Amino acid sequence: MDMLIISGLSGAGKSRVAAALEDLDFYCVDNMPVALMPKFAELCAATRGRYERVALVSDIRSREGFDELFRALDEIHAAGYDYKILYVDATVDTVVKRYKETRRRHPLGGEAEGLEAAVRREMKMLEPVRQRADYVINTTGLTLGRLQRTLFRLFGTESKERIRVTVMSFGFKYGIPIEADLVFDVRFLPNPFYVPELTNKTGLDDDVYDYVFNSDQSREFLGKLEELIDFLLPNYQEEGKMNLTVCIGCTGGHHRSVAVTEALARYLAAKGQETECIHRDIGKS
Repeated sequence: MDMLIISGLSGAGKSRVAAALEDLDFYCVDNMPVALMPKFAELCAATRGRYERVALVSDIRSREGFDELFRALDEIHAAGYDYKILYVDATVDTVVKRYKETRRRHPLGGEAEGLEAAVRREMKMLEPVRQRADYVINTTGLTLGRLQRTLFRLFGTESKERIRVTVMSFGFKYGIPIEADLVFDVRFLPNPFYVPELTNKTGLDDDVYDYVFNSDQSREFLGKLEELIDFLLPNYQEEGKMNLTVCIGCTGGHHRSVAVTEALARYLAAKGQETECIHRDIGKS
């Protein structure tokens, strides 16, 4: 079992780190009481692989809390469970700016103490945890994409480092899918709907598929679409994107969009890309 203890400054981004780790198959628990950590580790181990990767966000703001945390970690180690500490850091100016933007109250900010002083006090209090950390991530100036890339580099597996692509056909008459990242309109392609023997069929039928791609226009479009997706995928992945939804639409979502979606999904799958093919409106009249 992989156990990761996430600690660090308030406002440095511990919650964002936990959210990104969930995409890497970590089971994340926010603000778990320190005293429960050893028991939680025991329970996770007892599931025999169900919780193989666990991340616990620890929010410690007192000397007693540090001592309790270190005792809990020693107890976890003594029980035979390995753990790592990830410390999430940021500059004082960055944390102050974030709190001013969100207008939230810093947990250590008293009436007689300013925000900057509270941040500096917490930074000093957390120094023992920072010194024991196995990993330190400073989120100052980090975009969400760069933060995700950093976490993927540290904790990602090969299967999780690749972007997952969903290719979806739809009909414009029913609206553009709200989950779409990219939308392509194929209503300019030859329409099988006007061929009597093809009207009541779909792009999943060979004769409809062949009708669409017997056109030079359709084949050229598909080649350019494949080339564009090949260019975009590594760039989206570099930015930390985990999922990409490519939506292809025609009028009713039965013929042209289905055929092109099938062709693109087959192309990506043949290259080893994790791909899901969905035909949203194929069953609608």
